[in-house]
Amino acid sequence: MVRQVRVSTRSTAGNGKHAGKATARKAAAFLVAALVLLAGCSQSSGAGNVVGQGFVSGDGSVQQWDAGNRKDPVVIAGKDFAGKAVSTADWSGDVVVVNTWYAGCAPCRAEAPDLVKMANARAADGVKVLGINTQDDAGAAQAFERTFSTPYPSIQDTSGAVIAKLSGVVPLQAVPTTVVLDKDHRVAARIIGQLVPGTLDAILDDVLAGK
Repeated sequence: MVRQVRVSTRSTAGNGKHAGKATARKAAAFLVAALVLLAGCSQSSGAGNVVGQGFVSGDGSVQQWDAGNRKDPVVIAGKDFAGKAVSTADWSGDVVVVNTWYAGCAPCRAEAPDLVKMANARAADGVKVLGINTQDDAGAAQAFERTFSTPYPSIQDTSGAVIAKLSGVVPLQAVPTTVVLDKDHRVAARIIGQLVPGTLDAILDDVLAGK
């Protein structure tokens, strides 16, 4: 909830002209700082509101689902930033790592080298990686992909339709969020916020082993 902040800039009786100006300057600075703080606090972390926001810092928390407790398989489909159709349905039998990101997101950029390294190292194990970008136009997204030499596609989802469908299965409470689908493409794990490589590797080992 955003609270209104009221700051008086009137000087008290007996104070000089300069004191009044100093008080006004301090009050104005306080008001600006308060509004900036409130603007940051008012960002919602709900999955349905991911589109159009800045990143919401996740805490790196991990949730995993045992094989017997997973929901129905999901299909994630759309077009990449070159206009090519992409669908997880084409990756039958592969484990899929889904990562939400956008180019101006600091934790997304921080984790990108680790995702790229994992994608290259795990390809032979039957692991695919798919990005979902709800914010960028093709120019910004492709510049990011060139910078980090991403070997995997990303779906352009400025409408939010792809994210909304996935959020119906597993809440996406931050950008970035990483979701791991098992070989049947059921949600097996979710990492909220910037991922830790060792954590993702351990999850992938479990999922590849059928756990």
